[in-house]
Amino acid sequence: MFCWLLPLVVCLSPAALLSDGTAEREDYKHGRPYQELSDGLPCSWTCLTFTLQWPGGFCQSLDNISLCSIPPRVNKWLIHGLWPMKVMRCCSCWPIFLSDVQEVQELLEEEWPSLVKSKSNFQFWKDEWKKHGVCAACVEGLNSPLQYFQKCLKLRQHFNLQKLTHTHVTMTPLGHVLLQAALVCCRALEYGGIKPSCERPYKLSEVLNVLVPLIGDKCEIQCITDDQEREVWFQVKIRLSRNMTVGCDHHDDHPRTTAIYKGHPCPTEGSFYYFPIDHQRPQQPCD
Repeated sequence: MFCWLLPLVVCLSPAALLSDGTAEREDYKHGRPYQELSDGLPCSWTCLTFTLQWPGGFCQSLDNISLCSIPPRVNKWLIHGLWPMKVMRCCSCWPIFLSDVQEVQELLEEEWPSLVKSKSNFQFWKDEWKKHGVCAACVEGLNSPLQYFQKCLKLRQHFNLQKLTHTHVTMTPLGHVLLQAALVCCRALEYGGIKPSCERPYKLSEVLNVLVPLIGDKCEIQCITDDQEREVWFQVKIRLSRNMTVGCDHHDDHPRTTAIYKGHPCPTEGSFYYFPIDHQRPQQPCD
């Protein structure tokens, strides 16, 4: 048995070192290693942020907007990530392989594609797992790459910002509170009159009136300032407690957010734009 400190002890048998990695991948896929690595270490966080991004405004959030590319099939809000908040410590030594998420890969490509030219879909998922997923893995139901991404896809199904129909309202392991939140929402963006436009700016109160019944009043609507000094909506951060119920009281001071992205709360005074998606000119959809 070969061991080293990471700071947590990780041990590999000679067979594991000599194998093609299949057994190792299967162990990680089903969540077994975290129990071995954590050794009873409790979660250092109590809240998560489930973040959705709007492709029409996403490009403006990049330091180099020329890196942005929106695939032709993308025409809706996408997953950015599920991020534990106030993380003190977590294992950063848990690898992820494409085979770990193969059974949900098609859904991930639809709901969680990379919009950055230099980053493949899998690289995007891998980065999110390494930075955030491993921190969430101390909770049952999130304690493997597959379970983490499956949970994100279920959250995406519940939090459909553009349209909510009865087909989306089904009982799942997320619990009755999320189901109740979905039932309460009689209006999502499309039904509430909030539609992408280059001419029509929106006030924060207009957007919150539509979204709060669905995602709670502790959500954050994030904007970015474009090169013409316009406030552009590009992201929604939904506050969740550890048991995946809507709302949590901790402030979002997650230290592991990817540096390439930037943004701030949309202005409470004044207005902001909800740019349409332009696949040919993703960097300048309204110019």
